[in-house]
Amino acid sequence: MNASSESDILELANVNKRFGTTPALVDCNLKVRSGEFITLLGPSGCGKTTTLRLIAGFLRPDSGEVRIDGAILSSAALHVPPESRNMGMVFQSFAVWPHMTVFDNVALPLRIRGLARDEIERRCGDILRLCRLEAMKSRDPHQLSGGQLQRVALARALVYRPRLLLLDEPLSNLDAALREEMRRELHTIHKAAGTTFVLVTHDQVEAMSLSDRVVVMNQGRIEQIGTPREIYRHPRTEFVAQFVGAANLLKGEILASSTEGSCHFRVGGMTLVARPARNCVAGSACTAIVHPEAIAIAPNKQLGDNSFQGMVREVFFLGRNQEIVVEVQGVRLRAMESQGQVYEPGDTVQVTIPPGRVMLV
Repeated sequence: MNASSESDILELANVNKRFGTTPALVDCNLKVRSGEFITLLGPSGCGKTTTLRLIAGFLRPDSGEVRIDGAILSSAALHVPPESRNMGMVFQSFAVWPHMTVFDNVALPLRIRGLARDEIERRCGDILRLCRLEAMKSRDPHQLSGGQLQRVALARALVYRPRLLLLDEPLSNLDAALREEMRRELHTIHKAAGTTFVLVTHDQVEAMSLSDRVVVMNQGRIEQIGTPREIYRHPRTEFVAQFVGAANLLKGEILASSTEGSCHFRVGGMTLVARPARNCVAGSACTAIVHPEAIAIAPNKQLGDNSFQGMVREVFFLGRNQEIVVEVQGVRLRAMESQGQVYEPGDTVQVTIPPGRVMLV
């Protein structure tokens, strides 16, 4: 793998974009390091695809700047066209030419650029080996699986050594098994190529498993930027907690804070010991974030902080795990458990939430 530089290759500075009267991006600021794999994550309509299209040059900002290596690519006054940006792009639909072999599809960008035949052969051979397509180079697209077609699209986008590779939900048209396989392929290819990848997805698993950093977007704004672990473990907003971690959001009141750095928080009939918020003030309203897998459910009574008796209301079988909806003193909580213990609606259980896993925002 090429060593990743800590220098910034791409920057979006105070970028705004509207479509008619609808704001698509609002004061968007982002820096991407050379060699980084960064993912724009969010629901439909959050602005992630608009951001990618601005980077690619298919759109231009109403205000602010898009820069690469410090040079302005787009602003309200200046616009470098997409073909002059040296960026690769992979789409949802693969966009592989059906009348060309795998080799010819991959070689096309080099032929358009006028490279010599020997150089085309060498570069295509390298990228076909990297993408595990060497044995398929003479095949036509209709002879390939969806995952193989996606690798052809990746190879074609990487063969001319772009500064950035932009990926617009490239796995969304694949079935679940192929998506998992292609996540591993993308990770391997990125590590080997050393190219900067910018991925757009609404799939949290995809973002968490592939990215060096995740950019969570909502309604045209960046809500949080951080490593997958930071985004999941330390969400800064309720939206990030719910979208990324499917967390329980418990709205209540802070009762007291202690000198040992904990807060007492009341929601419904429960009083929870929690990690303190930035402003942990007794009597103030606050929201507690609790991830489903942080909640332990047991058939027998437990002692300690944040341990309560509850009743199972619903159970959903999810294969490796089961999701259990349990009611505790008027509050419904979603818990994620392994399949070791079988629970049924109506069972009385003990619910325990470690204080360190209760976050106040």
